[in-house]
Amino acid sequence: MLFLATFGSGLGTWLAFVALTVDVYDRTHSGPWVSALLIADFLPMIAIGLLFGPLLDRLSRRGLLVAADLARFGVFCTLPFATSAGQIVALAAAAGFATGFFRPAVYAGLPNLVADADLPRANSLLQTIENVTTTAGPLVGGILVAASGPHAAYWLNAATFVVSALLLLRIPGRLLQARAARSEGHLRDLRAGFALVRRARPLLTVLVVWNVAMLANAGVNVAEVVLAKVSFHAGDFGFGLLVAAAGLGLAGGSLAAGPLLERRPTREVYGGSLAVMAVGTALAAVSPDVWVAAACVVLSGAGNGSTVVCNALLVQRGAPDELRGRAFTVLMSSTAVSLGAGMVAAGVVTNALGARWVWGIAAAILAVAATLGLALARGIELARERAEELPPWPARPGLEAIPLESAGWSRRPDMAVKLQR
Repeated sequence: MLFLATFGSGLGTWLAFVALTVDVYDRTHSGPWVSALLIADFLPMIAIGLLFGPLLDRLSRRGLLVAADLARFGVFCTLPFATSAGQIVALAAAAGFATGFFRPAVYAGLPNLVADADLPRANSLLQTIENVTTTAGPLVGGILVAASGPHAAYWLNAATFVVSALLLLRIPGRLLQARAARSEGHLRDLRAGFALVRRARPLLTVLVVWNVAMLANAGVNVAEVVLAKVSFHAGDFGFGLLVAAAGLGLAGGSLAAGPLLERRPTREVYGGSLAVMAVGTALAAVSPDVWVAAACVVLSGAGNGSTVVCNALLVQRGAPDELRGRAFTVLMSSTAVSLGAGMVAAGVVTNALGARWVWGIAAAILAVAATLGLALARGIELARERAEELPPWPARPGLEAIPLESAGWSRRPDMAVKLQR
């Protein structure tokens, strides 16, 4: 049910992204207005991470997911009646705010739905469907907007959120959240989330490594159109080819990450995926034409997709359930800041040095991120190995068996392992 709900809401979101961009541009013919729309999309995520993250742990996660879908349903039912670009941007910000709660709630609740051994594949499937919607949604949205205008896309997107909410209502709330976290006051709850990210090694690894990698991703995204149209002289088709190649690589990499994480240590997969991103980006920067570059972008996209699955797994296993929601929001907001700052810098560097140099610099940054990933994740693997060497619960000397239910745990075997660790 969670998989289908994520697919429905993700497909509608990316379909509507095209409609919103076209609607704003047709009304204003202004680049700054389009920029305002894009900022309205990711700025709420920063605000949620800084100000509202504890709500994902204190409130019902299923309730938040359903409320986010219903809020977005209301927004897209209102958009056809908007009379100005300012109203469209304001409504898009409201939808972005709801999405900022939806995505971290999904990934925070996922470890409670599956056994720990199945968590890599579950993350792999969810990330793959997100990448598929990122590719398919804009394509369908472009066709629909070209044929019927943006309003049809708005209504269709509103319908996807109703379907998503109905699917989520079929999941018992207790399966997404062991129990609501007790509040110590909102400010203390916020500080607890920030402190957890600083002190928990898996979360600190994601914070450092992925923020570095996001600076590289920003450069790749900004310079991609210049690489295609100026460096390769491939025009709009070349740009579309590179974007499609990245989407194909993302989907393939995220799908392959689950089985790979079951066979190899997380440290190796994490560092290796970042290294693949670096190699693919570097090869694309020196490619003779857009076709060779597209093949290299598939490679870098695969590394990107696998890395994102590793990020989710590290946070899920590194944060307790009562703090997991705010951990995700803090990390997502920090990477959004890095992405925004990187895009500003990448625009200046692209104009000064050209797209090939920007992609080469991005490859070097990704190589640094890969090195950091291997170094920081090493202790995490050692800690997991030591935990697995401990005698089974409750056979350790001096400990008496207690009913797991009395401690608020179920008798599921994977839950018992979590209690032992």
